[in-house]
Amino acid sequence: MNTISKAIQGGEFLIRETPAQDIFIPEQFTEEQKMMAQACQDFIDTEILPNIEEIDSMKNPNLVPSIFKKAGELGLLGISVPEEYGGMGMSFNTSMLIADIIGSAGSFSTTYGAHTGIGTLPILYYGTEEQKRKYLPKLATGEWAACYCLTEPDAGSDANSGKTKATLSADGKFYLLNGQKMWISNAGFADLFIVFAKIEDDKNLTAFIVEKTFGGITMNEEEKKMGIKGSSTRQVFFNDCPVPVENMLSDRQNGFKIAVNILNIGRIKLGAGVLGGVRGVISLCIDYSTTRKQFGVSINTFGAIKSKLAEMAIRTYVTESLCYRAGQDIEDRINALISEGMDDAEAKLKGVEAFAMECAIAKIHGSEVLDYVVDQGVQIYGGMGYSAEAPMERAYRDARISRIYEGTNEINRMLMVGMLLKRAMKGEVNLFEPAMAVSAELTSVPSFETIDTSELLAGEKAVLKNLKKIFLMVGGKAAMALQDRIEDEQEIMMNLADLMIEIYAAESAILRTEKLVSIKGEAACANQIAMAKVYLSEAVNKINDAAKEAIASFTKGDEQKVMLMGLKRYTKAELVNTKELRRQVADYMIAEGKYPF
Repeated sequence: MNTISKAIQGGEFLIRETPAQDIFIPEQFTEEQKMMAQACQDFIDTEILPNIEEIDSMKNPNLVPSIFKKAGELGLLGISVPEEYGGMGMSFNTSMLIADIIGSAGSFSTTYGAHTGIGTLPILYYGTEEQKRKYLPKLATGEWAACYCLTEPDAGSDANSGKTKATLSADGKFYLLNGQKMWISNAGFADLFIVFAKIEDDKNLTAFIVEKTFGGITMNEEEKKMGIKGSSTRQVFFNDCPVPVENMLSDRQNGFKIAVNILNIGRIKLGAGVLGGVRGVISLCIDYSTTRKQFGVSINTFGAIKSKLAEMAIRTYVTESLCYRAGQDIEDRINALISEGMDDAEAKLKGVEAFAMECAIAKIHGSEVLDYVVDQGVQIYGGMGYSAEAPMERAYRDARISRIYEGTNEINRMLMVGMLLKRAMKGEVNLFEPAMAVSAELTSVPSFETIDTSELLAGEKAVLKNLKKIFLMVGGKAAMALQDRIEDEQEIMMNLADLMIEIYAAESAILRTEKLVSIKGEAACANQIAMAKVYLSEAVNKINDAAKEAIASFTKGDEQKVMLMGLKRYTKAELVNTKELRRQVADYMIAEGKYPF
């Protein structure tokens, strides 16, 4: 059996137990990676934060491009680009770490992500050798800025319905682009555009590398946006823009595949990319709640405030856990494919594609945790939270876009479930056999097996095992009952997605905590244990609600009664004193004066 077939496959977390020692946790980053992260943080502290108001005002059109170039000089734009093309050639999880840190840079994090991700990676992964050598060094060093032109007024989530056309010139040397793109990040100062268009009456898009100097490109003024005001966002118009035929990216009609695969990378990077901002907001809230006095005492002495601070930290800890777990799974897959002879660029694409479901989970969970944290941040600041004079107002506005770009969270939920079912149909994920086993178990006598509670987190892992059975029970029955119609039942698809998300999130936190205890000892990890326990308790309730809603949607009579009995059996868990555990976590953070995990 080869390395790849032994390793966990995307989506298999639902049917396989993962040993804690097999996952990567952020506490394992090397000194070199930590130094790179510190260099990134120093850049934010010196270049971004002192200029945050001026960046957001956009009164100085040269400010963001000049900061962007400084990022290039430091090597921050070339983390994922191989050294032979002028980059640093660092690992996938290192690029995740830098995306994480840059998340505290406000609008600039969008500028950074659009350039290093969707602006650069299509050329790295799909370009010819000539295209890579021509463009990647300029992008890796910040000499050129890139943007990605996919979305159109009538083609958002349905990206392949774009109307931009590419027509071959009479002499056969150029494609003439005509069409309109919108919501294009970095468009205002970009030198290079990755543009998607249809040639003649093709069914699928084709991608092109377009230089600004080619001509035929005009733009609207900067969009007036709710948040991320300091990032350039414009509509771009192509009017007979001549693109040399050698600037077609990959093959004709391969554009939609490029878009899907690059967005998978963007999704997991966005999951990590909220973390720097989230930690910053939590630390600000700890500081404010310490200095803000009401009724003669600091407001962080109140249970309601402690509960908010702790919950913000718990959800952040979980997002960290699942993002870096998935990031390392991707990296391991990439390395295994390369060791078996696959080309580097293709291996990176296949590695990410294999864990596309986990990428979607990271995007959804991260963006929704970000929204929760900034919302609670406004609440902790009270009236000052609503004032533009305090930092929460900007954080609240900037956060909202995260649930929309890189595919809306609703689209991502449906995609991940659809993908899992398709892989199961192809036999790539053995989903139906375990689902049938759970179905048989529902009508059998419960085993009442005892759990060895002397082992740390053994009870929690037993609960987790049952939560996976809930997904198999509900998902298996839904697939059987609805068959080809299941993708039309979007509400049920989203219920199933929520089950997947909460299972993966809770398991990632438990495994991270277990591994951390094996390194540092139980006493040193008391707060991490508390956070994992609270999150699992919450996940059980969320899973119970989502499963019950799904069951009511497609079953009735005796079948429904059996499934509800199964749901009751599989959500049985010890009652957790979440109040005390949250207070414990909050007290520790308040003493540290920041998010310390």
